[in-house]
Amino acid sequence: ELGIPTANLCRSSSSVDFDVLPTGIYWGFASVLKNDKDEITEESEHKSNGNKHNQDKSSSVYKTAVSIGYNPTYGNTEKTVEPHFISPPNHPSRTASLCSETLLRDFYDDTIHLTVVGYLRPELPFEGLDKLIKAIKQDIVKAELLCDGDDENTNRERIWAESFSSKNQ
Repeated sequence: ELGIPTANLCRSSSSVDFDVLPTGIYWGFASVLKNDKDEITEESEHKSNGNKHNQDKSSSVYKTAVSIGYNPTYGNTEKTVEPHFISPPNHPSRTASLCSETLLRDFYDDTIHLTVVGYLRPELPFEGLDKLIKAIKQDIVKAELLCDGDDENTNRERIWAESFSSKNQ
């Protein structure tokens, strides 16, 4: 509906308790490990919590803008974790909008490792979708800039996300 896709993470399979984080918009990194649905192994079934898919060698690391909260514009009652993956600037999945949001494939059955590095702003209700979209696009721009930082914390979290990619290369 908004034209800015997110991966809606399953909180029940997460090792992190997102309920301890205040609702809001965050930035960080994510490693996405694409699952190969053709080969099924006992080891892959165990690693994917019962999803009988084996991970192939295909993986990507993205900068992310992450919404953690109840999406007050929509009145949701369940807390969600929704990262928007940001591709490199000249990647074909980037659009030509103000923030060059990324339009990627579906991530169903993929394994996503998310690290939240910093907080951008509180979660707010917006009067109308246009104002919400404008705020999200500003969040994406800020997240991308912050992910380009070279401070110790940003570098440590970037390396952590990249470690999942390098294990599968």
